[in-house]
Amino acid sequence: MSVTLLGTKVGMTQIFDTSGLVIPVTLIKVGPCYITQIKRKDTHKYEAVQIGYREVAPKHLTKPEIGHLKKEDLPPLKYLKEFRVKNTDSYQVGQILTVENLQVGQLLNISGNSIGKGFAGFQKRHNFSRGPMSHGSKNHREPGSIGPGTTPGRVYPGKRMAGHLGNRKTTIQNLEVIHINSQDHLLVVKGSVPGKYGNLLVVKTK
Repeated sequence: MSVTLLGTKVGMTQIFDTSGLVIPVTLIKVGPCYITQIKRKDTHKYEAVQIGYREVAPKHLTKPEIGHLKKEDLPPLKYLKEFRVKNTDSYQVGQILTVENLQVGQLLNISGNSIGKGFAGFQKRHNFSRGPMSHGSKNHREPGSIGPGTTPGRVYPGKRMAGHLGNRKTTIQNLEVIHINSQDHLLVVKGSVPGKYGNLLVVKTK
């Protein structure tokens, strides 16, 4: 079955393989995740599994969230996320998913929010070229012309301009599992993953 896990980014480092090559890797603390709810086609019109992650004090949750988890004798969990699946027969409420559900050499798709960079200009946000830097120029990093004149007399929607950069859901595909530490719930993958340290990540098998 395909496995979806939640985790947090610990940081990046590098390791050496058997031939002495340096491999950049990311450490991810994955799980333990609890299956908190199963939605089936006969009752909910679609197949899905709800997964909870990271135990917290009950004061950090709302009463509906506490009641939802207490009904299944589950601990208070900070994150609850639902994922569509083709078949829910292999899942059970209360089932615990850990890094042991993954294998070394497996390819993963890892999603998370990219690092937010605030309000950015044209050059940084869209890689536009700047204007001349000579003394007489007044167009160093300006937008220049942004649309036609009298006809149609407006700026087309979707025009690339300055604005908020980053902090968007990003997915990196085909990241190889290099090492698994079951005792500390650590997953080591080759390459980088979205977001800063401590960022919530969704780890999906191919």
